[in-house]
Amino acid sequence: MLELYTEDTYRPEGEPYFGYLRGGYTGAEIREIDAYAASKGVELVPCIQTLAHFTNLVKMPVYEPIVDTADILLIDDEKTYALIEKLFAFAAENFTSRLINIGMDEAHMVGLGAYLDRHGYCDRFELLLRHLSRVAEIAKKYGFRPHMWSDMFFRLANHGEYYKKDMHIAPEIREKVPENIGLTYWDYYNEKPEVYDSMLASHKEFGREVWFAGGAWCWNGFTPVYGKTRRAMKPAMESVRKNGIENVFITMWGDNGKECSFFSMLPMLYEIRQYADGNFDKEKISRGFYELTGYKAEDFELLCLPDSTAQMLNGTKMENPSKCLLYSDCFLGIFDTEAEAEGKLPYEEYARKLSDAAGRMGEFGYLFASQSALCSLMEFKSLLGVRTRAAYRSGDKKAIAALTEEYRTAQERLENFYGKFRTLWFTENKAIGWEVQEVRLGGLMLRLRSCRERLEAFAAGKIDRIEELEEEILPFGYDAVFSNFYRGLVSRSEL
Repeated sequence: MLELYTEDTYRPEGEPYFGYLRGGYTGAEIREIDAYAASKGVELVPCIQTLAHFTNLVKMPVYEPIVDTADILLIDDEKTYALIEKLFAFAAENFTSRLINIGMDEAHMVGLGAYLDRHGYCDRFELLLRHLSRVAEIAKKYGFRPHMWSDMFFRLANHGEYYKKDMHIAPEIREKVPENIGLTYWDYYNEKPEVYDSMLASHKEFGREVWFAGGAWCWNGFTPVYGKTRRAMKPAMESVRKNGIENVFITMWGDNGKECSFFSMLPMLYEIRQYADGNFDKEKISRGFYELTGYKAEDFELLCLPDSTAQMLNGTKMENPSKCLLYSDCFLGIFDTEAEAEGKLPYEEYARKLSDAAGRMGEFGYLFASQSALCSLMEFKSLLGVRTRAAYRSGDKKAIAALTEEYRTAQERLENFYGKFRTLWFTENKAIGWEVQEVRLGGLMLRLRSCRERLEAFAAGKIDRIEELEEEILPFGYDAVFSNFYRGLVSRSEL
C-alpha cells in the first residue's frame, strides 16, 4: 500500500484554485500513478484532508468564507461540505482503491474562530464528532472505507497532549465515532514500548478498526535521520506485533520545503519492515538490503553525515545544523551561542566521504553529490557568523579583511551546492516548489555578498561600525540546532 498525501495538491472538478500554482495532480496523473502502482502489486490510497492542514489553500481569498481559523475549515457550513464532496468525487473517479485517509489531525483551534463568532462556544468533542459524521456519510456515498488520524480525540481530552499512558476516552464519545471510521494512531517520537502499548490499548477501546502510522525521519532539513528513526520504530514495531495491528504504514513528510530526498530513506523502510516481521538482527538486515537492491545500507548511512553531531549520534538530542546554520545570518547571529557551543564539525571529512560514495552509488549518486556539496559549503558557513562577530569585536581589521576571503569561498561553494541540489530536486520532484528553495538559497547568496562588502568597507575605514555586530547575542533558549523552519532561522523580523 502507498498512501499519497495531498492537502490542496490535486485538482477536483469545479475548484480552479485547488492545486493552483501548487503543482496539483490532475486526474490523469493520478490514474497513471495508480496504474503503475497496481502493476507492482501496490494499492494506491488517497490521503486527503477534510478539516485542517489547509495552510496553503486558505491563502486564496475565495476560500475565506469557509475558514474557521488558521488552516481549519468551518464546520456546519454547507459550503464546507460541498467542497468536501468534490474531494471525494475526485478520489472516486481517479483512484482504484476504496480505502481513504480523511486526515482531521492537528485541528488544535477548531471551533474557536469564525465558528465561535457565529454560533458561540460549542463542546468541541460534539463539534468534531458532528463533522466526522458528515464526512463519513460522504465517504459512504462514494463507496470509501475511511480511516483518520486519531490525535484530536486525545488532544481534546488531555489539554492538547496526544501521547499519554493510560488514556481512556469517555465511552459516550467513543460510541459516537461512526462505525465505518478506522482510527490511525501516529507516533514517530516515543522510544519506549510501553507508550505504544498503552496508546494502542486506548485506541482499541473505541471498538473501531485500528491503524498505526510510524515515521521515517526525512522532514527536518536536507538530511535523513536514521538514528531517531531506529530508536522510535524498533519499539513501535515490537508493539504492533504484540498487539496484532495489521494496518501499519510509515510516513515520510516534506515539512518546510521538502529538502530531503525520500530515496535517502530506502534502507530505513526496509529495516522497519524487517522489524515488523520480527527481525532485529542488524547484520541480517544489512545483508538482506544488499541482496535486494545491490546497494550497501552502510553507504546510504553516509547521507546522515551533514547532521552528525555528537549529540545526534548518541541520541541525546535531535539536531539539524546543516539547515539551521546554513541559513543562520552571519551578522544577526541568532544561533551563534549554540553554534559556538556545538563547535567545529568535521565537514571537510564528511564532504570527502560523500563524494567518494557518489562515485559508487550508481543511480543514487546524485543524492551523495548534493550532500557532499552541502558539507563542503558548511565547512566555511557553519561558524562564519561566530568568527565574524569575534573578529569585529576584537577590532582587528586585518583579521576582518582576511575573513572576507572566507565569505568569497562560501559564496563559491554555495553556487556549487545550488547546482547539485537543483539536480536532485528536478530528478525527483515537480518544478513547482523549487521556487521556495531558489528564493531561500538566492537570499543567502545575496546576504553573503552584502555582509562581505560591508566587512570590506569597515576594514578599509569607509564605515565606522556595523550595527548588527554591535548587538550582544543572547542564548536562543531552545534546541536551537533543531530549528527546521526557515522563517525562524534567518531573522527575528517578519519574512
